[in-house]
Amino acid sequence: MCAPVYTSYHGLSSQVPIGVGEGLKHESAIHCDELVSLPKTALTDYVGSLSEEKMKQLNRALAIALELERSESGA
Repeated sequence: MCAPVYTSYHGLSSQVPIGVGEGLKHESAIHCDELVSLPKTALTDYVGSLSEEKMKQLNRALAIALELERSESGA
């Protein structure tokens, strides 16, 4: 599963803002509400990486987009 990255960011809880700090050329956002299925072989270009904090934001956005229940401990 892949979450597309677009240059548009609407401030939705299912989106994560990213940009130059993550290795991209432009300010962008990960859109977790538009997940797509792609074969791993289609993912050929390394663009950047996420910090631990951005990974936490991504996990929260995915949980929101997929309506996953989370326990009180956050696990």
